[in-house]
Formats: sequence, C-alpha cells, structure tokens
Amino acid sequence: MIEQLLDTPLTRLAGVRHPVVQTGMGWVAGPRLVTAVAEAGGLGVLASATMTLDQLAHAIHEVKDRTDAPFGVNLRADATDAGDRIDLLIKEGVRVASFALAPRRELIGRLKDAGVVVIPSVGARRHAEKVAAWGADAVLVQGGEGGGHTGAVATTLLLPQVVDAVDIPVIAAGGFFDGRGLAAALAYGAAGVAMGTRFLLTADSSVPEEVKRVYLGAAETVVTRQVDGMPHRVLRSDLVDTLERSGRLTGLVRALRNGARFKRLSGMSWRAMIADGRAMKHGKDLSWSQVLMAANTPMLLRAAMVDGRPDLGVMASGQVVAVIDELPTCEALIDDIVQTAVGAIRSQQASVRP
Repeated sequence: MIEQLLDTPLTRLAGVRHPVVQTGMGWVAGPRLVTAVAEAGGLGVLASATMTLDQLAHAIHEVKDRTDAPFGVNLRADATDAGDRIDLLIKEGVRVASFALAPRRELIGRLKDAGVVVIPSVGARRHAEKVAAWGADAVLVQGGEGGGHTGAVATTLLLPQVVDAVDIPVIAAGGFFDGRGLAAALAYGAAGVAMGTRFLLTADSSVPEEVKRVYLGAAETVVTRQVDGMPHRVLRSDLVDTLERSGRLTGLVRALRNGARFKRLSGMSWRAMIADGRAMKHGKDLSWSQVLMAANTPMLLRAAMVDGRPDLGVMASGQVVAVIDELPTCEALIDDIVQTAVGAIRSQQASVRP
C-alpha cells in the first residue's frame, strides 16, 4: 500500500488517499468490493438501487466492521424511500452520497447540513451546472465510453466542458482503466477518475468467475435500448442480439415478467413499484412503456452478475473491457494506477522546458 502521492480536491473532500473512485454498480458494488477499494485508499461506493432499505443498512454495517476508511453509497434520487435512505446515511455517518440522477435541491441540502459529501453523476454540462448551483460538493461526469446507462458525447469532449462550466471538483468517468488515464484526466482539470468495469474485473469483485472470463474474452460492446428503453452500453452477446431483434410487444411482456420477479426478490408491494415508476417517469421524462421496460434492468443484470448465467442476462460494460486482460486485487490496481500517473506527470514536467 503506497503513501498518498496525489493530493487533489477529491482526496481532500472525500478523505481518501488516492483520487480514484469505484462506481456504484448494481449487484456488483457490495461490501466486499467497497471494503477492498477503501482499504486500498480509493473511494468505494455501495450500490443501493438493488438493495432494500434493510439490506442497505446491513451492507453499511458490514463495510464499517471491515474498515475505518471513508466510503460512499449510491442512491436513486427518484426512489420513493430516498428520504429514508438519506436518514440512514446520516445516522451511520457515511462520508459520501452519490446519485445516478440529479437529486432534488432539498435532498442535497439535507445531506450537506449533516456533513455528508454530495456527488451526483451527470452526462451533460447543463446538468452539472444545475447541481452545482444547488450545492453539490462535486460532480462525476461520464462520457459515452462508459458502461451501463450512457450518453453519446466522448469523455475527452464532455470533461473539459464541465470543468470549464462549474467551480466544484469534477470526477472523470468513461474510458479509464490505468494511470495514464488518471494523468490525462488531471491534465484536463479533473480532480480524479471513476471506474466501473475496471473494478468489476478485479480479484475482489464478487462477480462469478465464469462471468469475469466472459468479460476478459470480450472485444466489443454495444449500446442498446432494448434492456430498459434508454441507451445502455453492454457486452455484445447472443441474448443482446435477440433483444435487439425482438418486437415491442415481446419486450413489454418480458418486462412485466421481470418486474414480477423483482417484486418477489425485493419484497416491494405493487403500490410501491408503481410509485417508483411514477417518480422515474417524472424524473427522466419517460413514457410509461419505457418505465415498464426499466423492470428488465435489475433482473437481467442479476442473472449474470449474481447467478453466473451470462447466457440469460446482460453484462453492463465500458469500452475499456477490450484492453483489460487480468484480475488484480484492488490494492495492486490502485497502487499501479497512482504510481503510473505520478510517473507520467513527472516525465511530462521534465520534458517541458521554459
């Protein structure tokens, strides 16, 4: 474990040693992975969207039992129980709250009043400007190279736009996997990088080994709307090709079936699921058919990430999967990223003469 070599606004804000964030991936970012990242000096983030409130409380306690290092929790701003989850984070002294969607102004205020660092994720400059004006402490900006829900603008274009538009720390995501990327992000003016696929493919990730082997052998990702109606970057597979060929009615029937499965798994009532759907529809400006299709996401991801059945599920992935060929521990990965970044920065400084 290396000492702190890069002091940035992110390390100071989150209280971590290194400006490296592990994103909150559903079914993947659980206590085991988050603890490993936190112990290695990065910011590990629990994914709570696929957890009940009780499961989230248990996961937070598990991380706290394993490490004294700061960590974060990723929240769904449009969840009907978002207020209860925020109360839990405040009660448990969680250092960082991250959001996949822009949280409401009042949610940001409640967290900040309690001393919790608020870091929303955005995919456009205007969204970064909005949450910055509402008091967010930092913003995570993901370019189109990133896995899962993604946009069309490349990180190298989106990142400088956001850095120039806001006066809070910016964390770069989408296309990062090594120290050269961290050095480049810092040169753009970012305060650090966030990675999902790279941390999914570590020895500390709980993803089944047979699924990790599929990732390591993959060379291509695709962006599909057939998972939940929104652009979703995943590994190309036979199932994804089948989804792409399926008609609208077939997709809606599949979504209803998966929604019922998630209801049984989560213990949610139909009333709560409908309320969440209404909140999602309003928060993302979706049609009801898109809201219904969103029921596919947790179950199709769970089939691969938990059940170890890549033939029955989808595998969210960034484009960086094509250049990843090993499964290091989180400690080894973060150490190498930081050392390489520092070496690259010093090399460039030495090569530039006044």
